[in-house]
Amino acid sequence: MLTVSEMVRRTGVAASALRFYEELELIAAVRTTGNQRRYARHMIRRVSLISVAKRLGIPLSDVQDAFADLPRDATPSQDDWQRASRRWKRTLEERRRGIERLERELMGCIGCGCLSMKACGLLNPDDALAGGGSGPRRLD
Repeated sequence: MLTVSEMVRRTGVAASALRFYEELELIAAVRTTGNQRRYARHMIRRVSLISVAKRLGIPLSDVQDAFADLPRDATPSQDDWQRASRRWKRTLEERRRGIERLERELMGCIGCGCLSMKACGLLNPDDALAGGGSGPRRLD
């Protein structure tokens, strides 16, 4: 079992972030008789994955979904991690497709040189897309 300071040293994540991840049930700690937190070693992997996800701009809610079926009170098995990885891979693929679509749309607008003023007249005559709601209708 690792103390909070050991987890901070091993993962580079602040103690306050560890408490926050506990509140979100992304990680778990046990309490000593003196009410101090102790983390199982396998929590290092979870915290490391959370850190990488944050660096890549992946919302914690996506991480929660990926970790949903992983046991927190025992070391996840290889099968547990593979299931979580497959679920997360689907989410990441969806995000990648969305980003690629946004890139294509942006390049289409920027590439024509009109900064979308002419293209909008062709793709959205008389602002017809406004009837579908506010925001970027073509990109939703």
